[in-house]
Amino acid sequence: MSALDLLDGWGAPDACAAVVGAGGRDLLALRGDGTLSLRWASVTKLVTALAVLIAVEEEALDLEEAIGPPGSTVRHLLAHASGLDFEEDRVHCPPGRRRIYSNRGFELLGALVGERAGMPFATYLTEAVLTPLAMAGTRLEGTPAAGLWGPLDDLVRLARELLDPTLVAPATLRAATTVAFPGLAGVLPGFGRQNPLDWGLGFEVRNGKSPHWTGESSSPATFGHFGASGSFLWVDPEAELACAVLSGRDFGPWCREAWPALSDAVLESSVLR
Repeated sequence: MSALDLLDGWGAPDACAAVVGAGGRDLLALRGDGTLSLRWASVTKLVTALAVLIAVEEEALDLEEAIGPPGSTVRHLLAHASGLDFEEDRVHCPPGRRRIYSNRGFELLGALVGERAGMPFATYLTEAVLTPLAMAGTRLEGTPAAGLWGPLDDLVRLARELLDPTLVAPATLRAATTVAFPGLAGVLPGFGRQNPLDWGLGFEVRNGKSPHWTGESSSPATFGHFGASGSFLWVDPEAELACAVLSGRDFGPWCREAWPALSDAVLESSVLR
């Protein structure tokens, strides 16, 4: 039995998943229709974060420049540390005090990148990330926080990039997947209050979180994101593995058991290979 056979118990007929290893070169397992376009929801933030990092390397903007609430920077917004509300311009606390998950922050980042590039953010995202990674089936139909639709095949291409980066310097990705503003507490949507709620620059960092959507076997260095559409992508740099999932079933209590079980089965299978 393959680890990905666990998808059969999810009550999600369109669910599909893939496991990528060996520095992004090897597709180790695939289950479901890799060409079916599904909503990525907040997994979009991984692609938006890459676009922002590319813009930083192009010197179109700076991580320390001001944006959002008073005292907040690009770095704060990427790390959900600006104090900005989930979806409004309301500010709950000064920057750097709490980890408040904010879609609004990513909308502001998208607007800034688009302004500096002189084009709509969706165009920049396509030119800077989607086209170079041959993610031809993926498109932004909503906000930079949660608007991507695309197939599993393209999510696998993103996984490969995060295992072996080509669009940004490896050092840039390492910095982005290292905890920014350590020690901040907050609420991980769907999994409750965490202290600390560790996050990098657009990439959630697992560390010691419990409960969590990755597996008990996942290394503390594991990073990624999940979405309200029942989608996720994690990369475990210690195991040199990534797991990409699109389910087509909205996030709910079922995910809190199904996702960690799948992740542990994937990691166990990789050890047994």
